[in-house]
Amino acid sequence: MSLQKFNAALQLELNDLYEKGTAKGKEMVITGVKPAEGNSGPRYFVEGAGNKEFLKMNSNSYLGMSLRKEVIEAEEAGAKEFGVGPGAVRFISGTYKVHTQLEERLAKFHNREAGMIFSSAYVTSLSVLFPLISKDTVVISDELNHNCIIIAIRLSRPTVKGIYKHNDMNDLETQIKENIGKGKRCLVITDGIFSMRGDNAPLDKFTEICEKYNDKFEEGIISIIDDSHGVGAFGKTGRGTEEYCNTKVDVLIGTLGKGFGVNGGYVVSSKQITDYLREKSPMYIYSNPITVSEASATLKAIEILDSPEGLKILEHLRRMTKKFETGLKDAGYETIEGDHPVVPLMVRDTKKTTELVKFLTENGILATGLNYPVVPKGAEEIRFQISADHTESDIDYAISVLKKFKAIQ
Repeated sequence: MSLQKFNAALQLELNDLYEKGTAKGKEMVITGVKPAEGNSGPRYFVEGAGNKEFLKMNSNSYLGMSLRKEVIEAEEAGAKEFGVGPGAVRFISGTYKVHTQLEERLAKFHNREAGMIFSSAYVTSLSVLFPLISKDTVVISDELNHNCIIIAIRLSRPTVKGIYKHNDMNDLETQIKENIGKGKRCLVITDGIFSMRGDNAPLDKFTEICEKYNDKFEEGIISIIDDSHGVGAFGKTGRGTEEYCNTKVDVLIGTLGKGFGVNGGYVVSSKQITDYLREKSPMYIYSNPITVSEASATLKAIEILDSPEGLKILEHLRRMTKKFETGLKDAGYETIEGDHPVVPLMVRDTKKTTELVKFLTENGILATGLNYPVVPKGAEEIRFQISADHTESDIDYAISVLKKFKAIQ
């Protein structure tokens, strides 16, 4: 059948996005990587920009693991031994020894009974929340939680959905008290690190409140954190927001594609919860796992992180983060202070945000501009993400470019 009418309808919607300025637009394509050299970290080549080199300051690879020689070699060895794909879902013949070794290692890393890996971090949140939310479930979520949590809750249709003000523990407590008796179980969910701002959930108070009202629900309160931006990049040993706040939630969701620099997602919790998810999560049951080579690379990344070398990488990351944050403030820019390597430059104006992103790109810096509706009006920003790949020279250069922009305004 002809798609002419359907294509026309979709094009109208696309045109509306373009007119509103909310379309993502054409994707930037990376065509090559120049390894770190001298005082400079890696540089990237972009389709359409010829031989121009770019400093990448919008990458989730906070520890620089994706370019480490040992991690690359581990992935190559895994592919050479087992091939490039698992060839089946987990319950048929897609589970390899390295998959189970990685799940055990992740559980040990987070001091949990069991772990599960998934094809992506986004899918992990859907895979965990959808099966755990029944028709008798109260769900309470931070207003700035990631899209994957929002969509998971919509799909699950809990009996009650409560949204508390961002990081407002008084409002969280009010939401819990108001919903006592409205469901058998209560799931309380937060991001560990809020990726647009770089601030963290006050997880110690969060878990304290959940424990306080646990007995008020027949099946208890289950505390859940998606710490995809925290694990590997936050805390003294890279164990994320739990370590930073010295507490522990019931269910921790993480990613293999940010701090660990590879691909995929995971959850760690009790054995009963992971056993239940293996039986009830459609996104897990009907999807291939990550490849053996990706699992092998992740195991190597964890090994490096959980070693004296890992502590050195984390210390360097913290120093570069603080250096950049201090440089922003000294240059007269507004930021949201914090210890996480997401460092937002608050512009608070759509037009100026677009102009600054363009200026940065012209000067060989890749950074992400966030405008409405991705962020609320008045909260427009440039999201910079510091990496252990960045050198002091890289940070100095980025600050010098930002000072030039300030001077011409």
